[in-house]
Amino acid sequence: MKIVIDSDIPYIRGMLEPYAQTVYIPGDRISANDAADADALVIRTRTKCNEELLHESSVKLIATATIGYDHIDLEYCRKAGIEVATAAGCNARGVLQWMGATLSYASKVQGWKPCQKRIGVVGVGNVGSLVARYAKLWGFDVLCCDPPRQRAMSAERPCTCSESLYTPEEFVPFGRIISDCDIITFHTPLTRGGEDATYHLADKHFFEQIKPENLIINCARGGITETESMLAAAESGKCTCCIDTWENEPDINLRMLDTAFVSTPHIAGYSAQGKANATSMAVNAIARKFGLPLAGWYPAEEVPRVTPRPISWSEMTGSIKKYCNIRKETTDLKNAPENFENIRNNYHYRSEYF
Repeated sequence: MKIVIDSDIPYIRGMLEPYAQTVYIPGDRISANDAADADALVIRTRTKCNEELLHESSVKLIATATIGYDHIDLEYCRKAGIEVATAAGCNARGVLQWMGATLSYASKVQGWKPCQKRIGVVGVGNVGSLVARYAKLWGFDVLCCDPPRQRAMSAERPCTCSESLYTPEEFVPFGRIISDCDIITFHTPLTRGGEDATYHLADKHFFEQIKPENLIINCARGGITETESMLAAAESGKCTCCIDTWENEPDINLRMLDTAFVSTPHIAGYSAQGKANATSMAVNAIARKFGLPLAGWYPAEEVPRVTPRPISWSEMTGSIKKYCNIRKETTDLKNAPENFENIRNNYHYRSEYF
């Protein structure tokens, strides 16, 4: 058995070697030739899994150590009989920590308190539900929008999010998020088709309709916000932008980078625990598929688990800089945008503490 692994996935080296031939390759360099005789791929977002890569390959499983899956052609995989396993929810608390750092930094620079702001959470899955929960705890007025989840709950289908806060009646339409919220944060997957498509969800119309001096946060996927419209709104003073995920990464829009209030290189979920969770989920997917004796594996000797806990706004704002210095990380990227991938791949994983 042969497994091709993105060489930047942490904690995995040595785990699969007793059971398979393992090949480590940078994610953006994994080729059709590499995949041709592979039984499984363990990847991140930089590996585009489509017909070009997978045609006539022997791949039976793609395990992506990410919560998103827009880099994988799911329809092609379905037709080709290739199973796809994601790491949904793996880094939710890492993203929550980045959100805490971003909101804390904005409040200090702009001079506001949570009780003065209404935050709109678009997408209330594993990440968005945590953001909504803690935003309420911190004193924000919170509105949530998630049409597919609302429909699923109304139809009494089970919600896939273990931390759901809302009944169907408590969700609001996207239009109300646009008109009523001072802060809007996106936590949806990137989808391009269907009634709930999120590609360019924040488009020219969105930025024309938002309240003045809005704070726009995107740490989900770059394509959710339409760059040129967001840039025009930011440069005109209509909004302030906090961006972790960018269109066309790593070749990001340098004017948008210069204008953004917070700018980080797609590392919002880069906590040690989040990375350990993602690798664990990928290894366990391999174990299940091929019958390997690795069920339940987690790199506990390298990454201690942290018990989630409530944290007050005062405690969080007083401690978050030690764990996530959002100002420094913004400066680092603004000073060297050409190092986007290098900063991302060599990032010192934060430790979760709430």
